[in-house]
Amino acid sequence: MPEPTTPLPTLSVVEHPLVQHKISCLREKRTPQKLFREMALEIAMLMTYDATRDLAREEVAVETPLETARGWRVREDDIVVVPILRAGLAMAEGVGRILTGARTGHVGFQRDEETLEPFMYYAKLPPDPERLAFLLVDPMLATGGSACAATAWLKKQGARDIRFMCLVTAPEGASRMADEHPDVPIYTAALDERLDESGYIRPGLGDAGDRIFGTLTAFVD
Repeated sequence: MPEPTTPLPTLSVVEHPLVQHKISCLREKRTPQKLFREMALEIAMLMTYDATRDLAREEVAVETPLETARGWRVREDDIVVVPILRAGLAMAEGVGRILTGARTGHVGFQRDEETLEPFMYYAKLPPDPERLAFLLVDPMLATGGSACAATAWLKKQGARDIRFMCLVTAPEGASRMADEHPDVPIYTAALDERLDESGYIRPGLGDAGDRIFGTLTAFVD
């Protein structure tokens, strides 16, 4: 497979060996639904370390069994994980296992299969978004339509600190996000070659939502 296009300044490819191992398992068409979901969750857990590297922290005093020590604390309740429904739910669960005190919002978009553009059908956030940090998660960044629309909606609600995290990215989607939201960093496990004429990422991993939730029209023996 040819090397993908050089990543944009806003794009970070998480190249940890465990992440790359698990993304290869996701690509395999014979990976069963239960394992696929578990792998997506685990990759999200691992990627959370990169995506939150620059989170604000505050110094605290910690009482060890022997004495008082200097420590650090992240205000997890100031972090909101926002899955793009429905496929982002598995990733949100993985992030939540690392950031156990984080809150969860939801945005729902459906893609028009003719225009490939998204339309929103559901949205819910915690109050006071202007003071919160948002992790927007969706397994696939294909055309970039849903990611850009969700990001624009978050900003319209007052969000100022947004990071986008996905499993597989097409160059077209990454470029669109960089053009429309150059202030939003993108974290991905893989930068693939291209979109096909139907708007699917190639080589990709198929429809992530169908594979996570077992709603494929046909299964591989």
